[in-house]
Order: sequence, then C-alpha cells, then structure tokens
Amino acid sequence: MILKFRQKYMAGLLCLAMAASVSGCGSSNTVEKPEQEPEKSSGQETVSVQQQIDGYLEKMTLEEKVAQLFIIQPEAILDVGTAVAAGDATREAIDKYPVGGFVYFGENLQSKEQTQEMLRNVQAYSTERTGFPAFLSVDEEGGTVARVAGTGNFDVPAIGDMADIGAAGDVDAAKQVGEDIGSYLAELGFNLDFAPVADVLSNPENTVVRKRSFGSDPELVSDMAIAVSDGLEEKGLLSAYKHFPGHGATSADTHKGYAYTDKTLEELEACELIPFQRCIAADAKCIMAAHISAPKVTGDDTPTSLSKTMVTDILREKMGYTGLVVTDAMNMGAITEEYTSGEAAVKALQAGVDIVLMPENFQEAYQGVLDAVADGTLTEERIDESVTRILMVKLDMQ
Repeated sequence: MILKFRQKYMAGLLCLAMAASVSGCGSSNTVEKPEQEPEKSSGQETVSVQQQIDGYLEKMTLEEKVAQLFIIQPEAILDVGTAVAAGDATREAIDKYPVGGFVYFGENLQSKEQTQEMLRNVQAYSTERTGFPAFLSVDEEGGTVARVAGTGNFDVPAIGDMADIGAAGDVDAAKQVGEDIGSYLAELGFNLDFAPVADVLSNPENTVVRKRSFGSDPELVSDMAIAVSDGLEEKGLLSAYKHFPGHGATSADTHKGYAYTDKTLEELEACELIPFQRCIAADAKCIMAAHISAPKVTGDDTPTSLSKTMVTDILREKMGYTGLVVTDAMNMGAITEEYTSGEAAVKALQAGVDIVLMPENFQEAYQGVLDAVADGTLTEERIDESVTRILMVKLDMQ
C-alpha cells in the first residue's frame, strides 16, 4: 500500500472543511490552500528515508537521474512493433535507459499469464539496474478508457462509465470501482493507474471527458474521485488524479491539437479546481497536468503541462501541492504540433513537472534534457528535486 510521505518534500496536508455544498459551477465559492502540517524533524524513519534518497542521488549519474524523469511505452527503447514480452532485449534496453517507468496499452496485454510474466521481468530488470522499482502504469479508468478490461482478454469485473456512477451519487460504489480495478491491476503487476478523472463537466459541449467525468457538481466529483483513489491505493496502486486544471471546461481534444479554457483563475477556483484542491487535502500522491491552455490565467497559449504559472505558481505554491506531477501523454497533437520532443520535455521540467509521459521521440527528449543541463537551461539541482519526489514514492512501494 502507498504510505504517507514523511519529509519536507512531501509534507502531509491537513484536510480542510470545504465551502458549503456547491451545486454545479455557478457558485461563487472558491477553494483555499490547506494549512500544512508542521514538519516532523525528529523520528528515525524520516531520517532513514531521506538518507536513502541522498545516498541514491550521490551515486546516480546525471544520465540515470534524467532517465528517471520519463515514463515511456516499451516500444520507445525496443526494436519491436508491439512489446508483448520482456527478455534479454528489454534487460539491455533498461541497462542503457533506466527510465522511471513504462506505460502499457491494450495491444501489449494478451492474457493474464503473459502480462504477469512481462511485467514481472520488467520490474526485476529495473530493480536490478537501479535499486528501486519502476512505475508500471496503465490507463484504467473503467468505462470507455480501460486498457485491460477493454481487450476482452481478461476475466475482470465489468465497470461502467464514471458518468453513470456519478449520476447515482453513491460514494461507496465509487470506492468499489477503485478496489475492483486496483485488485486486478495489482494481480497483473501494475503499480500506477492514471485514474481517477477529477474533471468537472462544466462545458456541456465537451466530448472528451463527457462519459469519463463524474458530473458537473465539483463537490460530487471531488467525493467520487477521492473514493476511487482510496480504493485503488487500498489495493496497492498509486493513483493519478487528472486532468489538472480540468478538461471539462474545454470543447476541443488535446489528442488532436490546441484546446483551451477561457475561464479566469477565479472562475476555475470556483469550479474546476475544487476537486484538485480537495484531493490535495486528502494527500494526493500524483496529479496529471493536461495540455489545455488557460490564456486568461497565464496570458498566453502555453499548455498547462509546460506552464510554470499553472504548475509551480498555482498548483504547487497557491494550492499547496507537494506531490508528483506527471504530464499527459506528450505525443498528443497539442504538444507535437508546436514543440519538438526535446523542447517539450525541457519546458515541462522548467514548469515544475516531475515526470514526462510518452514523448513522441524518447531519445530526443532524453538528450534534450541532458543538453539543457549542459548549457545551463536546467540545473542538476532542478533534476534532483524531481528525482527526490520520484524516489520518495518508489521507496514506499518496496
């Protein structure tokens, strides 16, 4: 089970009493940054965890640190069309690129036994290479986005759309969704699920998350998303709330190209940001940053995933979030149409992101970050900051 973070990079956040019930997004109620729990500087376990992290950082090369900042598809470092097994070629690839983790899709998952063996081998090779686990991740929300259940190759519970679960208003049912998904993902060997969706469906024209969102009431969405996350984590899965700052206010699809919200920060705080603020108060470990732009907040069209204003100034400093930030898939049109893989990876790290997910060209993105450190665009201290957050989670996974 994922344990609570215990040192200054991941100081626990006290749950706040949120504003009175909000029905839809027309309310003027806004969310506030939670008070941080006083740091516990004594305590043997805190010292031990930090010492372990410091020890790893001292021994790791810059190349090894940078590799940890990426979660990629296995095909990005293997000379295969579709990876369905992990043997000597995978071991050699991980030796060369000890990445932070891998993400799998339906075509990689043929059967229970095949998936278990593949993930078991990948984890063994990664742990042997680095000394700590790799993130083995998947998009398994239930409903329309289910990389495992959607294949038809697995005997797993049938889970409907989150829109239907939200409409029923049953928080216990939402937690059961997390438990059910968490159970079969853990049995297969996954340890990170890019779920739950915490988007408030505030734009009725939205088709991207219409069935994936729990609804248009931010308080209901908050309760449901936290319940799903709790269920996942009880079964040993790290959960990732998505898609900050909220994809439900948009109409376009970032898979295809530019998408934006025309809301101001105050308007986002009164609606779309409420579930993310609530999940931070509930000790969220991972949040996914979307590629949507918020020009009335940032003053330009920079996607949230590459925006220091959105990630550092708002999510981290204003909202008080100290956990992992992962980008949405960087091979989406909203990124690839405007940036090279190297440029996008560097900009994401400059923004305050910790993990770059699925760059269009991993080698180019990886080398781009190394070059940025070499020329001073990024500092090694900035790399260490994200690797520290990553290691804090991974050491709790062991």
